[in-house]
Amino acid sequence: MDGADLEQARYARMRWNVPLSAEHAGLLIDRLDLRAGQQITDLGCGWGELLLQAVARARDAGTGDGGPVTGTGVDTDAAALSRGRALAEQRQLDHQVTFTRADVGGWRGVADRTLCVGAAHAFGGAGPALTALTRVTPPGGRLLFGDGYWASPPSAAATAIFGETVPSLPELLEASRAAGWRSIHLSVADQREWDDFESTFRAGRQEWLLAHTDDPRAEQVRDWLDDREREYTGVYRGVLGFAYLVLAR
Repeated sequence: MDGADLEQARYARMRWNVPLSAEHAGLLIDRLDLRAGQQITDLGCGWGELLLQAVARARDAGTGDGGPVTGTGVDTDAAALSRGRALAEQRQLDHQVTFTRADVGGWRGVADRTLCVGAAHAFGGAGPALTALTRVTPPGGRLLFGDGYWASPPSAAATAIFGETVPSLPELLEASRAAGWRSIHLSVADQREWDDFESTFRAGRQEWLLAHTDDPRAEQVRDWLDDREREYTGVYRGVLGFAYLVLAR
């Protein structure tokens, strides 16, 4: 890896950009109850790992007559979308999964199953997102929604990092009910998932730094990594939670 690859190092060690284990992801995909011929849309997909796993899981399970499950990933990050397309081709899913560069807040497509994990900010927060997503997922559909919540009362420092609009878990569930959703499943990221997420988020740049100590950017990267680790361990570890809701209409 040379200095030009610093940006690519950002997500190099991450499976996806949320605190989620592979086992937990499998449980959430199962709760979506995928059926033959359904369309999945992942809004704020990043490189689409969760979408790709959902489509692959449906393919491998054999969801019955009616054609394969297909997927569309939507994001504004061109580099992440390019990575997603490459992953789809590697896994022979490129005929079932497509990636589109677009603003998810203005998305007007319709899907049988919708994923919106860690992307509520694109709609203006959890409440507006849950309302907007009723236009994407018609009655009879299901939504996998993931967002942050305060697991314990935040300090002023935590609020300064994440803002004033982070809900509690009961408030998040009330917002889903107010938008017309019914809860099929609720689970939250555990501490190991959080620690792994935060570690892998830093790991690619840590490895870049160790290999490029003489690079002119090294000091800035080192400072960022140290500040992020201090914030996590000293400010919001065990304070900020992340909830996964499988919702139906």
